[in-house]
Amino acid sequence: MTLPSEPRVCIVLLSAVGDVVHALPVVNAIKRARPRARITWLLQDAGAALLHGHPAIDEILLFRRKAGLAGFVQMALQLRERPFDVVLDLQCYFKATALTALCRAPAKIGLDPARAREFNWLVNNRHLPKRPINHVQEHFLEFLDYLQISREPVEWNLGPWPAERPWQEEFFRAIPRPRVALVAGTSNPKKDWLPQRWVELNDRLHAEFGLATILVGAKSPRETALGQKMATECRHPPVNALGSGLRRLVALLDGCDLVISPDTGPLHLAGALGKPVIGLYGYNSPARVGPWRQDPRLLVDAFHDSGEAPQMTFTHRPHRMEKISVSDVLGRVKIWAAGQKR
Repeated sequence: MTLPSEPRVCIVLLSAVGDVVHALPVVNAIKRARPRARITWLLQDAGAALLHGHPAIDEILLFRRKAGLAGFVQMALQLRERPFDVVLDLQCYFKATALTALCRAPAKIGLDPARAREFNWLVNNRHLPKRPINHVQEHFLEFLDYLQISREPVEWNLGPWPAERPWQEEFFRAIPRPRVALVAGTSNPKKDWLPQRWVELNDRLHAEFGLATILVGAKSPRETALGQKMATECRHPPVNALGSGLRRLVALLDGCDLVISPDTGPLHLAGALGKPVIGLYGYNSPARVGPWRQDPRLLVDAFHDSGEAPQMTFTHRPHRMEKISVSDVLGRVKIWAAGQKR
C-alpha cells in the first residue's frame, strides 16, 4: 500500500510505555517520508505524558479507560469528526480493537490473524503478511514495510527537549560521572528483581566501579519501599528520583552513562536514547521483548535455560528473576566498563 502525499494517519496504541517507545520509529518514518502527513495517536494518560511536545505527532486523543463505557462514548464522538486515510492498529488487545472499530478509514491495518490476539484481526481489513513471532520492535517496523516506507534510519527523537535541559543540568550538577540509573521496578511484581540484591549491587557499583547511582521509576508501593530500604541499608544510598514523571525520566536516563533495569518501559526508553542497558530478564523472553539492538553481552537472561535456543514466545516463566545474582549483573557492568576504557 502506498500512502497519499498528505495522509491522515491514526495510530491505535493505548498503553505500555515500552510499546509507545517501539511505535515511535513508525511515526517518525511516516513523517519523514510524508512531511505533510497529519498523525493522530489514540492512547492513555501515561503514553500521552511521554509524547508531550513530540514534533512528529499532530494530535493526541486521550482514551480514559477508568471512565468505562463513558470513555468509549467520548472517543466515539471524537472519532466521528475525524476521518482518516489509514489506521495502524498496533495493539492486539480488546480496548484497542474496539477503538479501531470506531475509526472511519478505508484502510485499517493490523497483524495477520496468526499473530493477532483477542479477535483483533476482525476489525482490520488489511493485514501484515504472515510471519513468525519476532521482537516487538520488528513487528512494528513491519507496518512501514507494508506502507512501502523505509525503516532506516530508525529514529525515536524522544528529547530531552530544549525547555527540559535546564532542569536536567540542575539535577545532575552535583552528581559526578560516571552515573548509572537503577530502574526500581515494574508494573508486574513477577518481573521485579529482589530488593536485597539491589542494595548489594548499589554498594558494589560504588566500590568497584566508582559509579554514582540514581534510583528511577514510579512511586508504586513496591518502588517506594525499595527506595526507603536502599536509603537506610546502603552505605552509599542512591539519589532517589522516583516519581519524577516520564518527561523528566527521559532527562534522567539521558544524563546517565549506563542503565540497569528489569523488563519495563524505562529500559526501552534508555535504549531509544542510545544508552547502554543491562537488562534483567526472567519472567518474559528477552528474545521477544528484550533490549533491541543492544550489545547482547550485557543481557542477563534467566528466562532461558543454559544452552536453550532463544524462544519467541508469549509464555511466562515465574520465579526466574530470583536466579539472577549480583555477580551476574556485575559481570555485565565489567564488560561495559571495559568498553568505556577502549
